[in-house]
Amino acid sequence: MQGLEQGMQGRGIRRRSEMRLFGWPLWEIALGPDPGRGERRGRARAIFAIGDLAHGVFAVGGVASGGLALGGVAVGLVAFGGLGLGLVSLGGLAMGAIAIGGAAAGLVAVGGGALGYYALGGGAIGEHVVSATSRSPEAIEFFQHWAPFLPLG
Repeated sequence: MQGLEQGMQGRGIRRRSEMRLFGWPLWEIALGPDPGRGERRGRARAIFAIGDLAHGVFAVGGVASGGLALGGVAVGLVAFGGLGLGLVSLGGLAMGAIAIGGAAAGLVAVGGGALGYYALGGGAIGEHVVSATSRSPEAIEFFQHWAPFLPLG
């Protein structure tokens, strides 16, 4: 166990491509601490970024931000995460123009608990709702048109 603990305190992983695009590295991986740089968490910033904290056009990490973000906390145009914040957001807690999640809030919200202008869920609140207790004709028409694969039963 002692060897494992010592390994955890060592250097993390830092890799970066030499190729650059629009001034950013094409890809970067930054995971774990780097005492030499005074970093407790890996910070990746690239077109394709993977890190404890990742920022890029495509970002994957504990906290990820960018165009397409995947992470525990994801913020982006399209965000997938435990907490997703984005134009299109999917997550346990999702917030965005289009939000899909366990709890979802947005203009269009789909989830167990959904809050939106158009809302679909067991407990949905909004202007036009399909829920366990309410079935708005406008909401049914909207979801049948834009998301015919969703169950409206």
